[in-house]
Amino acid sequence: MDIKITKTTAKKEKPPVSALGFGKHFTDHMFVMDYTEGIGWHDARIIPYGPIEMDPSCMTLHYGQTIFEGLKAYKTPDGSINLFRPYNNMKRINISNDRLCIPQIDEEFAVEAIKELVMIDQDWIPEGEGTSLYIRPFIFGTDNMLGVHPSKTYKFMIILSPVGSYYKDGLAPVKIWVEDDYVRAVKGGMGFAKTAGNYAASLKAQEVSEEKGYSQVLWLDGVERKYIEEVGAMNIFFKIGDEVVTPALNGSILAGITRDSVLKVLQANGYKASEKRISIDEICEAYREGKLEEVFGTGTAAVISPVGELCYKGEKMVINNGEIGKVSQYLYDTITGIQKGTLEDKLDFVVKVK
Repeated sequence: MDIKITKTTAKKEKPPVSALGFGKHFTDHMFVMDYTEGIGWHDARIIPYGPIEMDPSCMTLHYGQTIFEGLKAYKTPDGSINLFRPYNNMKRINISNDRLCIPQIDEEFAVEAIKELVMIDQDWIPEGEGTSLYIRPFIFGTDNMLGVHPSKTYKFMIILSPVGSYYKDGLAPVKIWVEDDYVRAVKGGMGFAKTAGNYAASLKAQEVSEEKGYSQVLWLDGVERKYIEEVGAMNIFFKIGDEVVTPALNGSILAGITRDSVLKVLQANGYKASEKRISIDEICEAYREGKLEEVFGTGTAAVISPVGELCYKGEKMVINNGEIGKVSQYLYDTITGIQKGTLEDKLDFVVKVK
């Protein structure tokens, strides 16, 4: 399928790197493709970034049939542009599509569409330390009617946002509240899919945790309320003794691309790293015995987010004196080095745009 390109005649003024933040500014163009039952995906185009018209009866507004992804593009010292494991994101978007009865996309074509869009707006890629171009592909149903069933028409869109360093003042550990009241997802639900509803379900607990002075929520399983799942916007890892462990994928945990990358980096470099079912009680016991050496989250936005404190049922667990650990720092330096092209990509994570 060809991509029709219409370039803007009124380019935006780019914000300074110091004002970027995350997801606040958007580039000059966007990708759009439509789906119609009986025709399939069609009319792929890159057009000037701007509002989209939506009928008040659009089914997505009422029933939430929408999914999304998140990945980044990086400018390297030699001027080339790297994408980090984009085919994994497109594979996962189809997993989400299947769960929400959205038609599958051509993964190869989707990556090519990302490349084309990034090339057109490449001058938006910031070059400061820790900066990147965030890429947000998303799909939503567009039928205009009320009725609980899958839409017969869809839009697949990609927008780009230059983002600043996640850690303006260094790799500072965060404080996390362990949630034991609200539930985000259960096996058989949509926890493994990257869909808007999962994030809406997390908002109340996030609000409560922030009121208590914590920046993130660590979710427990929705049945027994004892097994660790994930943080609101990240997967979670624990270094207990000489082993790094993360909760095994069980149908209610998102299979994070950074999560998988961390496991691969650790295992390729001689670390003992595993996926297993792990309870909050085991974590508390490891802490009391002095074996809980590091805790960190993983995700596209932060890459590695060290955890300095966990709070569960009033018990505050200060991790590594509230400082970043050696493994967390090693992983951050390694993965960001591969992304930026300053370290050798021995695991074939990078896809070149140019």
